[in-house]
Amino acid sequence: MSGDLWLVVGLGNPGPAYAGNRHNAGFMVLDNLAARAGGRFKGHRARADVVEGRLAGARVVLAKPRGYMNESGGPVKALRDFYKVPVERTIVVHDELDIPYGAVRLKQGGGDNGHNGLRSVTKSLGDKEYLRVRFGVGRPPGRMDAAAFVLKDFSPTERRELELNVERSADAVEAVITDGLAAAQNTFHAS
Repeated sequence: MSGDLWLVVGLGNPGPAYAGNRHNAGFMVLDNLAARAGGRFKGHRARADVVEGRLAGARVVLAKPRGYMNESGGPVKALRDFYKVPVERTIVVHDELDIPYGAVRLKQGGGDNGHNGLRSVTKSLGDKEYLRVRFGVGRPPGRMDAAAFVLKDFSPTERRELELNVERSADAVEAVITDGLAAAQNTFHAS
């Protein structure tokens, strides 16, 4: 059933109060991918909203966990088990402080770098070798706490480029699916 299926998960926090936050970059990218796939998110018993469809010719399940960021792992594991998707065909899209705003970086595996959503996913999956599409949000200004920074909306200056950056991150997800990680890295890390 799942041999060619991909699970693409965007990390974020639920509800309108968080919708424009930097921490919700993953949700923004998944909304873009759902539009590309021509689907609408529907509730799933795995405590996530999902779209089943096709992206770049491949079968995909697009998912946004319904709980808070630090509880993302349970829904991701439940979806992976339900759809029987191997970890190497699981892509997590998330915000990344250590990458400049507007940059997109791709990798497989690695630590959580203090990101509570990644920590939860890695713990629940019992494996850190899932693919990651990292949406650069940059470091907080001055002495601002990183946790406070990611829970703030993108600045007016950042918002001018936000749609383009979301689009590029969605393109990166499709490139990983169609071309593989190494080729996608060559494309997106060069820019």
